[in-house]
Amino acid sequence: MLKHYSTNMLENLYQETIIEHGKNPRNYGDVEGYTHIAHGKNPLCGDHIVVMLKVVDGILEDISFHGDGCAISKSAASLLTTALKGKTIDEVEEVLTIFDELLTTEKAPSPLLGKLQVFEGVKLYPSRIKCASLSLRAIEQALKGKGEVSTE
Repeated sequence: MLKHYSTNMLENLYQETIIEHGKNPRNYGDVEGYTHIAHGKNPLCGDHIVVMLKVVDGILEDISFHGDGCAISKSAASLLTTALKGKTIDEVEEVLTIFDELLTTEKAPSPLLGKLQVFEGVKLYPSRIKCASLSLRAIEQALKGKGEVSTE
């Protein structure tokens, strides 16, 4: 489908939002008093990320990440952590599912994703899907109490 792009697909992949969040990621650092943590790595390209979550009474009160990676992985982590902060765990899981579908299926983007919709074009570049989904997988694993995830 991907009818949402009217100009060069590669140019759209690195839209202003992705570049901005890649250079100046939000929620970058550590969460004091975190309750969940996971380390994600993509051995194919070298991206790695640590996510820290502070869940209080079923609410994702705070979330952060740190690590190294390409603009896609950093901006996805930045935008995803921003979108999830303050949501209930059920809402977090819903956003994670919808974001995963955006990256891997032909479903139309959901308005629930907000700015995360900029990653729709990533599915045209299969090797980049793992970059965009690295933080998603790490957050899923942190919520499950697993400490490490690999995109192998």
